[in-house]
Amino acid sequence: MIFLKLGGSLITFKDRAETERGDVLDRLAAEIAEARHADPQLEILLGHGSGSFGHSAASRHRTHLGGEDWIGLAEVWRSANLLNRLVIDALIGAGLPALSFPPSASARVRNGEIVELAVEPIRRAIEVRLLPVVQGDVAFDEPAGTTILSTERVFSYLAPRLHPQRVLLAGIDRGVYLDFPSNTKIAEKIRPSDVARLAIEGSSATDVTGGMADKVRHGLALARSLPGLEVRVFSAEEPGALREALLGGTPGTLLADDSAPSAERR
Repeated sequence: MIFLKLGGSLITFKDRAETERGDVLDRLAAEIAEARHADPQLEILLGHGSGSFGHSAASRHRTHLGGEDWIGLAEVWRSANLLNRLVIDALIGAGLPALSFPPSASARVRNGEIVELAVEPIRRAIEVRLLPVVQGDVAFDEPAGTTILSTERVFSYLAPRLHPQRVLLAGIDRGVYLDFPSNTKIAEKIRPSDVARLAIEGSSATDVTGGMADKVRHGLALARSLPGLEVRVFSAEEPGALREALLGGTPGTLLADDSAPSAERR
């Protein structure tokens, strides 16, 4: 099984509020369909970020900082759900049997971490060859009030319960840059012990979930929690890159546990 995330920076214009990259969404959906056709046994759980949809609204209402702005919570949900619908429409348009499982419908969160989420419906969708879709979403938090759940946090909860072999985090960056903000050198591998000495920064646009730094942190936690799990950060901007990754390609940066060799430059 593969957990695949389509990053918000990949499927939206992050500097334009509530603006999707429709042509990119359609291409990515087509590449997922091609990969499933090429490998009929391929199992995928798809997740996507919120990009210029949920992040812009959450920044205005400060939903990620907690509090009891329930009107703000509903507004952020509306925006994130709007993008989710566009993603689902693109997937179904490519012939994929997509079914949405928004975390806000079942997540129970404590201090930013998921303590409960409905897993069995997702498991059943996979068993019957549907394409389950989760997303970055809002949630009620105990005791903070409101919170934002990144797709990586949702993956972190689901991984030990669904046991993926690979986690592919597709965005616009070719991998994790070693020289942010120059962005000329990419790490081939990153281990937890490498993080302190690397200049890993957040997103260049509004991202209330922490951008690349949060992605690396949660990716490494996933790699530690499931021995043998392959976690990769890569770019799906180039046509065909996503299809190749789904069919076994090894693009971008590998996030590995401390038993793997140190980060390398290329």
